[in-house]
Amino acid sequence: MAMTMTQKILAAHAGKTEVHAGELIMAKLDLVLGNDITTPVAIGEFPKFGRETVFHKDKIALVPDHFTPNKDIKAATQCKCMREFARAHEIKNYFEVGHDCGVEHALLPEKGLVTAGDLVIGADSHTCTYGALGAFSTGIGSTDMASGMAMGQTWFKVPSAIKVVLKGAPKKYVGGKDVILHLIGKIGVDGARYESLEFTGDGVAALSMDDRFTIANMAIEAGAKNGIFPVDDKCREYLKAHGAKEPVVYAADEDAEYRKTIEIDLASLKPTVAFPHLPENTHTIDEIDEIKIDQVVIGSCTNGRISDLAIAAEVMKGKKVPESVRCIVIPATQKIWLEAMEKGYLKIFAEAGCVVSTPTCGPCLGGYMGILAKGEKAVTTTNRNFVGRMGHVESEIYLASPAVAAESAIQGRIAAPSDK
Repeated sequence: MAMTMTQKILAAHAGKTEVHAGELIMAKLDLVLGNDITTPVAIGEFPKFGRETVFHKDKIALVPDHFTPNKDIKAATQCKCMREFARAHEIKNYFEVGHDCGVEHALLPEKGLVTAGDLVIGADSHTCTYGALGAFSTGIGSTDMASGMAMGQTWFKVPSAIKVVLKGAPKKYVGGKDVILHLIGKIGVDGARYESLEFTGDGVAALSMDDRFTIANMAIEAGAKNGIFPVDDKCREYLKAHGAKEPVVYAADEDAEYRKTIEIDLASLKPTVAFPHLPENTHTIDEIDEIKIDQVVIGSCTNGRISDLAIAAEVMKGKKVPESVRCIVIPATQKIWLEAMEKGYLKIFAEAGCVVSTPTCGPCLGGYMGILAKGEKAVTTTNRNFVGRMGHVESEIYLASPAVAAESAIQGRIAAPSDK
């Protein structure tokens, strides 16, 4: 039976020669992930599985990143719960604030904890990020996380798939965020519901690994179970550079079955912005009238990597953010923060009038470090723009790339830098 890339990974981890869409399977896990919101719930459920300790102390990653550094007593209590559980079970991959800290979906690839062919679950919906590395990774609930920590396996319904054929190469200041927003605008937030988005085509080679992380990260915003990229030389180089274990490479069969095929000409894409209050409400920059803004956020698990900060710094160098705009820059990991400092990006941001934060999810989920008041508008490189996501229910969130976010901060309105 012909299978997609995702189906082959699931079959291998279920000990089967083949699986088919809709089939229910039990599959072994390579990594179980949780954060400071979801892990305490999983810890509460863990004793119900009758296990004295976790299935493998090296195959669990606990990352306090959503409300860290702790914003209040409740956040501190959540993190204390995680910290004590990690110590009690000798969990190797617990990442404390200020040491090896970072936003989970940027941190795990950086640490080499995921490789091609892995099966990863995480109690966070954007766990699908690791599909950029040729892994099957998907978000689950806290109870399933508890089961995974205890048993080292969990159940899946094998997804059907959509093939996304990427062609050509994007223009300057058009990147992964524009690609995924274009796709979501095309198929809608439920256009790939419980399906695998499998990216292929000659255009993949034109995308950086950071572009791929961004695209895979937001597969969930199209309703997908996961997003996944082929393992090419660029991917192999990334895995080697970050000390990941030897990859296991799977490729879709030529006659694999896809529910539909979508083609995207990367060269024709323009900077794209998702208007409130859904990621599917997209407009290209040339379709947007003047929209004044109050805040810009550059960061998150979607676009807080070093290449994102490099683009933003290039756009903002020697310029000033008007006093009418607050611009918050959040490097996604401590390593990225240090590299941005060494390369002078943080100085550029500070001189432009930006605030630079320690790594945190912070404002992305309305946690802190940039909550919006009633009527305020923000351009942000985060992944969701739901009602009330970043503050007041009558605030507005516009999703965009780092290039658009940076130029918007300078202009005080939604804008894109010239590619000339």
